[in-house]
Amino acid sequence: MNRLRRVGLALLGPAMAIVVALIVTAIVIALIGKDPIAALRVMTDLGDTPSQQTQSIVVILNRAVPLFLAGLAVAVAFRMGLFNIGVEGQYRLATILAAAVGAAVTLPAPLHVLLIVVVAVVVAAVWAGIVGVLKVTRGVSEVISSIMLNFVALGIASFLLTGPLRGSAEGQSIVTTKTIPESGWFPGLNGVLTGLGLAEPRSELYGFLLVAIVIGVAVAVLLRRTRFGFDLRATGLSPSAARASGVDARGMVIKTMLLSGGIAGLIGMPELLGDVHEFGTEFTAGLGFLGIAVALLGRNSPLGIAVAALLFAFLDRAALPLQFADIPSSVVTIIQGTIVLAVVIANEIARRLALRSAERAGSSAAAPPPDSGGSGGGGSPPGDGPDGGRRAYTPVPGEQQGAQA
Repeated sequence: MNRLRRVGLALLGPAMAIVVALIVTAIVIALIGKDPIAALRVMTDLGDTPSQQTQSIVVILNRAVPLFLAGLAVAVAFRMGLFNIGVEGQYRLATILAAAVGAAVTLPAPLHVLLIVVVAVVVAAVWAGIVGVLKVTRGVSEVISSIMLNFVALGIASFLLTGPLRGSAEGQSIVTTKTIPESGWFPGLNGVLTGLGLAEPRSELYGFLLVAIVIGVAVAVLLRRTRFGFDLRATGLSPSAARASGVDARGMVIKTMLLSGGIAGLIGMPELLGDVHEFGTEFTAGLGFLGIAVALLGRNSPLGIAVAALLFAFLDRAALPLQFADIPSSVVTIIQGTIVLAVVIANEIARRLALRSAERAGSSAAAPPPDSGGSGGGGSPPGDGPDGGRRAYTPVPGEQQGAQA
Protein backbone atom coordinates (compact mmCIF):
# COMPACT_ATOMS: atom_id res chain seq x y z
CA MET A 1 0.00 0.00 0.00
CA ASN A 2 2.87 2.35 0.83
CA ARG A 3 4.45 1.59 -2.55
CA LEU A 4 1.17 2.31 -4.30
CA ARG A 5 0.92 5.60 -2.42
CA ARG A 6 4.44 6.59 -3.46
CA VAL A 7 3.66 5.81 -7.10
CA GLY A 8 0.47 7.85 -6.85
CA LEU A 9 2.33 10.83 -5.43
CA ALA A 10 4.98 10.51 -8.16
CA LEU A 11 2.30 10.60 -10.87
CA LEU A 12 0.34 13.38 -9.19
CA GLY A 13 2.61 16.19 -10.41
CA PRO A 14 2.62 15.32 -14.14
CA ALA A 15 -1.10 14.51 -14.11
CA MET A 16 -1.96 17.84 -12.48
CA ALA A 17 0.28 19.68 -14.95
CA ILE A 18 -1.42 18.13 -17.97
CA VAL A 19 -4.91 18.81 -16.60
CA VAL A 20 -4.07 22.43 -15.81
CA ALA A 21 -2.51 22.89 -19.26
CA LEU A 22 -5.62 21.53 -20.96
CA ILE A 23 -7.91 23.79 -18.91
CA VAL A 24 -5.84 26.91 -19.62
CA THR A 25 -5.61 26.05 -23.32
CA ALA A 26 -9.37 25.47 -23.54
CA ILE A 27 -9.97 28.89 -22.00
CA VAL A 28 -7.58 30.53 -24.48
CA ILE A 29 -9.21 28.79 -27.46
CA ALA A 30 -12.66 29.87 -26.25
CA LEU A 31 -11.47 33.47 -25.86
CA ILE A 32 -10.32 33.63 -29.49
CA GLY A 33 -13.75 32.43 -30.64
CA LYS A 34 -12.95 28.80 -31.42
CA ASP A 35 -14.44 25.58 -30.09
CA PRO A 36 -12.09 23.83 -27.61
CA ILE A 37 -13.77 20.46 -28.25
CA ALA A 38 -13.24 20.84 -31.99
CA ALA A 39 -9.59 21.72 -31.41
CA LEU A 40 -9.12 18.64 -29.25
CA ARG A 41 -10.80 16.51 -31.92
CA VAL A 42 -8.42 17.86 -34.56
CA MET A 43 -5.38 17.23 -32.37
CA THR A 44 -6.32 13.61 -31.70
CA ASP A 45 -7.26 12.81 -35.31
CA LEU A 46 -4.46 10.67 -36.76
CA GLY A 47 -6.04 10.35 -40.21
CA ASP A 48 -8.82 8.58 -42.08
CA THR A 49 -6.91 5.86 -43.93
CA PRO A 50 -4.49 3.23 -42.52
CA SER A 51 -1.64 4.85 -44.45
CA GLN A 52 -2.35 8.26 -42.90
CA GLN A 53 -2.60 6.77 -39.42
CA THR A 54 0.70 4.93 -39.80
CA GLN A 55 2.32 8.08 -41.11
CA SER A 56 1.09 10.02 -38.07
CA ILE A 57 2.52 7.38 -35.75
CA VAL A 58 5.88 7.53 -37.54
CA VAL A 59 5.96 11.33 -37.30
CA ILE A 60 5.26 11.16 -33.55
CA LEU A 61 7.91 8.49 -32.93
CA ASN A 62 10.52 10.27 -35.04
CA ARG A 63 9.94 13.46 -33.07
CA ALA A 64 9.93 11.63 -29.74
CA VAL A 65 13.34 9.95 -30.22
CA PRO A 66 15.50 13.13 -30.04
CA LEU A 67 13.23 14.58 -27.34
CA PHE A 68 13.74 11.44 -25.28
CA LEU A 69 17.52 11.70 -25.64
CA ALA A 70 17.40 15.41 -24.75
CA GLY A 71 15.34 14.63 -21.66
CA LEU A 72 17.82 11.94 -20.60
CA ALA A 73 20.75 14.33 -20.99
CA VAL A 74 19.06 16.92 -18.79
CA ALA A 75 17.83 14.33 -16.27
CA VAL A 76 21.29 12.89 -15.63
CA ALA A 77 22.50 16.33 -14.57
CA PHE A 78 19.30 16.93 -12.57
CA ARG A 79 19.94 13.77 -10.56
CA MET A 80 23.26 15.27 -9.52
CA GLY A 81 21.64 18.58 -8.63
CA LEU A 82 23.12 20.23 -11.72
CA PHE A 83 21.19 22.28 -14.28
CA ASN A 84 22.65 21.59 -17.72
CA ILE A 85 21.00 24.27 -19.84
CA GLY A 86 23.77 23.90 -22.42
CA VAL A 87 22.30 20.80 -24.08
CA GLU A 88 21.18 22.93 -27.05
CA GLY A 89 24.68 24.11 -27.89
CA GLN A 90 26.23 20.74 -27.10
CA TYR A 91 24.16 18.74 -29.55
CA ARG A 92 24.30 21.29 -32.37
CA LEU A 93 28.08 21.68 -32.22
CA ALA A 94 28.45 17.90 -31.96
CA THR A 95 26.13 17.30 -34.92
CA ILE A 96 27.88 19.65 -37.34
CA LEU A 97 31.32 18.22 -36.54
CA ALA A 98 30.01 14.64 -36.76
CA ALA A 99 28.40 15.46 -40.12
CA ALA A 100 31.65 16.94 -41.42
CA VAL A 101 33.70 13.93 -40.32
CA GLY A 102 31.10 11.53 -41.73
CA ALA A 103 31.16 13.29 -45.10
CA ALA A 104 34.97 13.35 -45.23
CA VAL A 105 35.57 9.60 -44.87
CA THR A 106 34.37 6.42 -46.50
CA LEU A 107 34.22 3.28 -44.38
CA PRO A 108 32.20 0.07 -44.23
CA ALA A 109 28.65 0.81 -43.10
CA PRO A 110 28.83 -0.23 -39.43
CA LEU A 111 32.21 1.43 -38.84
CA HIS A 112 31.14 4.58 -40.66
CA VAL A 113 28.03 4.99 -38.53
CA LEU A 114 29.99 4.18 -35.37
CA LEU A 115 32.61 6.81 -36.20
CA ILE A 116 29.96 9.51 -36.68
CA VAL A 117 28.25 8.63 -33.40
CA VAL A 118 31.52 8.53 -31.46
CA VAL A 119 32.58 11.93 -32.80
CA ALA A 120 29.25 13.42 -31.76
CA VAL A 121 29.42 11.91 -28.27
CA VAL A 122 33.02 13.00 -27.67
CA VAL A 123 32.49 16.57 -28.91
CA ALA A 124 29.38 17.12 -26.79
CA ALA A 125 30.95 15.46 -23.73
CA VAL A 126 34.05 17.67 -23.96
CA TRP A 127 31.92 20.79 -24.38
CA ALA A 128 29.81 19.85 -21.35
CA GLY A 129 32.95 18.94 -19.41
CA ILE A 130 34.04 22.58 -19.63
CA VAL A 131 31.02 23.45 -17.49
CA GLY A 132 32.02 20.87 -14.89
CA VAL A 133 35.64 22.02 -14.78
CA LEU A 134 34.61 25.65 -14.34
CA LYS A 135 32.31 24.68 -11.49
CA VAL A 136 34.80 22.62 -9.48
CA THR A 137 37.87 24.79 -10.11
CA ARG A 138 36.43 28.32 -10.12
CA GLY A 139 33.03 27.88 -8.51
CA VAL A 140 31.20 29.12 -11.62
CA SER A 141 27.50 28.26 -11.58
CA GLU A 142 26.73 25.63 -14.21
CA VAL A 143 23.58 27.58 -15.12
CA ILE A 144 25.56 30.67 -16.14
CA SER A 145 28.43 28.85 -17.81
CA SER A 146 26.19 26.48 -19.79
CA ILE A 147 24.01 29.35 -21.03
CA MET A 148 27.06 31.32 -22.16
CA LEU A 149 28.61 28.26 -23.78
CA ASN A 150 25.37 27.81 -25.72
CA PHE A 151 26.00 31.09 -27.52
CA VAL A 152 29.65 30.19 -28.08
CA ALA A 153 28.74 26.77 -29.50
CA LEU A 154 26.05 28.17 -31.80
CA GLY A 155 28.45 30.87 -32.99
CA ILE A 156 31.15 28.31 -33.75
CA ALA A 157 28.64 26.09 -35.56
CA SER A 158 27.47 29.04 -37.66
CA PHE A 159 31.03 29.99 -38.55
CA LEU A 160 31.93 26.42 -39.52
CA LEU A 161 28.76 25.96 -41.56
CA THR A 162 29.24 29.13 -43.60
CA GLY A 163 33.02 28.77 -43.76
CA PRO A 164 35.33 25.76 -43.73
CA LEU A 165 32.63 23.06 -43.51
CA ARG A 166 30.28 24.48 -46.14
CA GLY A 167 29.25 21.92 -48.72
CA SER A 168 26.46 23.68 -50.59
CA ALA A 169 27.18 25.96 -53.53
CA GLU A 170 27.47 29.72 -53.14
CA GLY A 171 24.22 31.63 -53.50
CA GLN A 172 21.92 28.88 -52.26
CA SER A 173 19.39 29.94 -49.64
CA ILE A 174 19.92 26.78 -47.58
CA VAL A 175 23.50 26.28 -46.42
CA THR A 176 24.57 22.73 -45.59
CA THR A 177 27.63 20.62 -45.04
CA LYS A 178 28.61 17.94 -47.53
CA THR A 179 26.29 14.93 -47.70
CA ILE A 180 27.31 11.83 -45.77
CA PRO A 181 27.85 8.80 -48.05
CA GLU A 182 25.25 6.05 -47.92
CA SER A 183 27.56 3.87 -45.86
CA GLY A 184 27.06 6.35 -43.01
CA TRP A 185 23.27 6.17 -43.05
CA PHE A 186 21.36 4.44 -40.27
CA PRO A 187 18.78 1.95 -41.65
CA GLY A 188 15.12 2.65 -40.95
CA LEU A 189 12.44 0.48 -39.38
CA ASN A 190 9.66 0.65 -41.98
CA GLY A 191 10.16 -3.04 -42.64
CA VAL A 192 9.19 -3.73 -39.04
CA LEU A 193 5.98 -1.73 -39.46
CA THR A 194 4.94 -3.57 -42.61
CA GLY A 195 5.88 -6.85 -40.95
CA LEU A 196 3.41 -6.02 -38.19
CA GLY A 197 0.68 -5.57 -40.78
CA LEU A 198 0.69 -1.76 -40.80
CA ALA A 199 0.49 0.28 -43.97
CA GLU A 200 3.66 1.60 -45.56
CA PRO A 201 4.27 5.18 -44.33
CA ARG A 202 5.59 7.96 -46.52
CA SER A 203 8.43 8.74 -44.09
CA GLU A 204 11.06 6.37 -42.76
CA LEU A 205 10.84 5.42 -39.09
CA TYR A 206 14.21 6.24 -37.52
CA GLY A 207 16.25 3.14 -36.81
CA PHE A 208 17.93 5.18 -34.07
CA LEU A 209 14.77 4.46 -32.05
CA LEU A 210 16.37 1.16 -31.02
CA VAL A 211 19.55 2.94 -29.92
CA ALA A 212 17.49 5.39 -27.86
CA ILE A 213 15.75 2.50 -26.10
CA VAL A 214 19.09 0.90 -25.28
CA ILE A 215 20.44 4.21 -23.98
CA GLY A 216 17.35 4.67 -21.81
CA VAL A 217 17.69 1.21 -20.27
CA ALA A 218 21.43 1.72 -19.73
CA VAL A 219 20.85 5.07 -17.98
CA ALA A 220 18.15 3.53 -15.76
CA VAL A 221 20.47 0.69 -14.73
CA LEU A 222 23.40 3.06 -14.25
CA LEU A 223 21.48 5.39 -11.97
CA ARG A 224 19.61 2.79 -9.93
CA ARG A 225 21.79 -0.33 -9.88
CA THR A 226 25.43 0.77 -9.84
CA ARG A 227 27.83 2.35 -7.38
CA PHE A 228 28.32 5.27 -9.77
CA GLY A 229 24.59 5.97 -9.76
CA PHE A 230 24.47 5.82 -5.98
CA ASP A 231 27.40 8.22 -5.66
CA LEU A 232 25.78 10.54 -8.21
CA ARG A 233 22.47 10.68 -6.37
CA ALA A 234 24.15 10.93 -2.96
CA THR A 235 26.32 13.82 -4.09
CA GLY A 236 23.27 15.58 -5.50
CA LEU A 237 21.42 15.24 -2.18
CA SER A 238 24.31 16.38 0.02
CA PRO A 239 27.83 16.97 -1.34
CA SER A 240 29.26 17.35 2.16
CA ALA A 241 27.74 14.08 3.38
CA ALA A 242 28.91 12.28 0.23
CA ARG A 243 32.40 13.68 0.70
CA ALA A 244 32.43 12.51 4.32
CA SER A 245 31.52 8.98 3.18
CA GLY A 246 34.46 8.86 0.77
CA VAL A 247 32.86 10.07 -2.48
CA ASP A 248 34.91 12.44 -4.63
CA ALA A 249 32.22 15.12 -5.02
CA ARG A 250 34.33 17.30 -7.33
CA GLY A 251 35.11 14.36 -9.58
CA MET A 252 31.45 13.37 -9.66
CA VAL A 253 30.50 16.81 -10.97
CA ILE A 254 32.87 16.45 -13.91
CA LYS A 255 31.86 12.84 -14.60
CA THR A 256 28.18 13.73 -14.51
CA MET A 257 28.61 16.62 -16.93
CA LEU A 258 30.63 14.38 -19.27
CA LEU A 259 27.86 11.78 -19.18
CA SER A 260 25.14 14.37 -19.68
CA GLY A 261 27.02 15.92 -22.60
CA GLY A 262 27.73 12.53 -24.16
CA ILE A 263 24.01 11.74 -24.25
CA ALA A 264 23.32 15.23 -25.59
CA GLY A 265 25.63 14.48 -28.52
CA LEU A 266 23.20 11.78 -29.66
CA ILE A 267 20.23 14.14 -29.99
CA GLY A 268 20.95 15.13 -33.58
CA MET A 269 21.90 11.63 -34.75
CA PRO A 270 18.39 10.32 -35.57
CA GLU A 271 17.75 13.15 -38.05
CA LEU A 272 21.31 13.28 -39.38
CA LEU A 273 21.74 9.55 -39.95
CA GLY A 274 18.14 8.64 -40.68
CA ASP A 275 16.80 11.50 -42.79
CA VAL A 276 18.76 14.53 -44.04
CA HIS A 277 22.33 13.09 -43.94
CA GLU A 278 23.78 16.60 -43.68
CA PHE A 279 23.78 19.50 -41.25
CA GLY A 280 22.29 22.76 -42.47
CA THR A 281 20.49 25.95 -41.58
CA GLU A 282 17.17 24.06 -41.51
CA PHE A 283 18.39 21.37 -39.12
CA THR A 284 15.97 20.99 -36.18
CA ALA A 285 16.77 23.44 -33.38
CA GLY A 286 15.42 23.91 -29.87
CA LEU A 287 15.53 20.25 -28.83
CA GLY A 288 17.87 20.99 -25.95
CA PHE A 289 15.47 23.45 -24.37
CA LEU A 290 12.49 21.15 -24.90
CA GLY A 291 14.51 18.43 -23.18
CA ILE A 292 14.31 20.44 -19.95
CA ALA A 293 10.51 20.38 -20.08
CA VAL A 294 10.50 16.68 -20.97
CA ALA A 295 12.79 15.85 -18.03
CA LEU A 296 10.65 17.88 -15.63
CA LEU A 297 7.43 16.25 -16.78
CA GLY A 298 9.02 12.80 -16.65
CA ARG A 299 10.38 13.45 -13.14
CA ASN A 300 13.91 12.51 -14.28
CA SER A 301 12.90 8.87 -14.72
CA PRO A 302 13.77 7.24 -18.08
CA LEU A 303 10.30 5.69 -18.31
CA GLY A 304 8.61 8.96 -17.39
CA ILE A 305 10.81 10.83 -19.87
CA ALA A 306 9.75 8.41 -22.62
CA VAL A 307 6.07 9.12 -21.90
CA ALA A 308 6.73 12.88 -21.74
CA ALA A 309 8.65 12.77 -25.04
CA LEU A 310 5.72 11.01 -26.73
CA LEU A 311 3.33 13.63 -25.35
CA PHE A 312 5.41 16.55 -26.62
CA ALA A 313 5.89 14.79 -29.97
CA PHE A 314 2.13 14.29 -30.22
CA LEU A 315 1.58 18.00 -29.55
CA ASP A 316 4.17 19.01 -32.15
CA ARG A 317 2.47 16.84 -34.80
CA ALA A 318 -0.87 18.47 -33.98
CA ALA A 319 0.36 21.93 -34.99
CA LEU A 320 -0.14 21.36 -38.73
CA PRO A 321 -3.69 19.89 -38.51
CA LEU A 322 -4.68 22.82 -36.29
CA GLN A 323 -3.57 25.26 -38.99
CA PHE A 324 -5.62 23.39 -41.60
CA ALA A 325 -8.64 23.67 -39.27
CA ASP A 326 -8.15 27.47 -39.03
CA ILE A 327 -7.05 27.19 -35.39
CA PRO A 328 -3.78 28.94 -34.46
CA SER A 329 -0.92 26.45 -34.14
CA SER A 330 0.34 28.55 -31.23
CA VAL A 331 -2.17 26.53 -29.18
CA VAL A 332 0.50 23.83 -29.07
CA THR A 333 3.04 26.29 -27.72
CA ILE A 334 0.55 27.42 -25.07
CA ILE A 335 0.00 23.81 -23.97
CA GLN A 336 3.73 23.08 -23.78
CA GLY A 337 4.49 26.30 -21.94
CA THR A 338 1.67 25.78 -19.47
CA ILE A 339 2.86 22.23 -18.82
CA VAL A 340 6.33 23.51 -17.97
CA LEU A 341 4.94 26.04 -15.49
CA ALA A 342 2.33 23.71 -14.03
CA VAL A 343 4.69 20.78 -13.58
CA VAL A 344 7.03 22.82 -11.40
CA ILE A 345 4.15 23.87 -9.15
CA ALA A 346 2.56 20.41 -9.16
CA ASN A 347 5.86 18.70 -8.33
CA GLU A 348 6.31 21.02 -5.37
CA ILE A 349 2.80 20.21 -4.14
CA ALA A 350 3.47 16.49 -4.57
CA ARG A 351 6.80 16.84 -2.75
CA ARG A 352 5.15 18.51 0.22
CA LEU A 353 2.43 15.87 0.35
CA ALA A 354 5.07 13.14 0.30
CA LEU A 355 7.02 14.93 3.04
CA ARG A 356 3.94 15.19 5.25
CA SER A 357 3.16 11.53 4.64
CA ALA A 358 6.71 10.57 5.60
CA GLU A 359 6.52 12.74 8.74
CA ARG A 360 3.26 11.10 9.82
CA ALA A 361 4.72 7.66 9.21
CA GLY A 362 7.84 8.58 11.20
CA SER A 363 5.84 9.92 14.14
CA SER A 364 3.72 6.78 14.21
CA ALA A 365 6.79 4.58 14.21
CA ALA A 366 8.41 6.61 17.00
CA ALA A 367 5.36 6.43 19.28
CA PRO A 368 5.85 4.12 22.33
CA PRO A 369 3.98 0.81 22.20
CA PRO A 370 0.86 0.55 24.39
CA ASP A 371 1.28 -1.01 27.82
CA SER A 372 0.13 -4.63 27.73
CA GLY A 373 -0.21 -4.92 31.50
CA GLY A 374 1.79 -7.38 33.59
CA SER A 375 4.36 -6.63 36.28
CA GLY A 376 5.26 -3.17 34.94
CA GLY A 377 8.94 -4.15 34.66
CA GLY A 378 10.98 -3.55 31.55
CA GLY A 379 11.09 -7.18 30.51
CA SER A 380 8.87 -8.99 28.08
CA PRO A 381 6.32 -11.03 29.94
CA PRO A 382 5.73 -14.58 28.89
CA GLY A 383 2.76 -15.12 26.65
CA ASP A 384 1.64 -16.22 23.25
CA GLY A 385 3.83 -15.15 20.39
CA PRO A 386 2.66 -14.08 16.94
CA ASP A 387 2.84 -17.64 15.72
CA GLY A 388 0.69 -18.98 18.53
CA GLY A 389 3.60 -20.52 20.44
CA ARG A 390 4.99 -19.54 23.81
CA ARG A 391 7.35 -16.58 23.86
CA ALA A 392 10.44 -16.80 26.07
CA TYR A 393 10.68 -14.36 28.96
CA THR A 394 13.57 -11.91 28.62
CA PRO A 395 14.56 -10.29 31.92
CA VAL A 396 15.81 -6.72 32.00
CA PRO A 397 19.41 -6.20 33.15
CA GLY A 398 18.40 -5.15 36.67
CA GLU A 399 16.35 -8.27 37.23
CA GLN A 400 19.12 -10.47 35.88
CA GLN A 401 21.66 -8.97 38.31
CA GLY A 402 19.26 -9.41 41.23
CA ALA A 403 18.81 -13.06 40.37
CA GLN A 404 22.56 -13.61 40.29
CA ALA A 405 22.90 -12.00 43.73
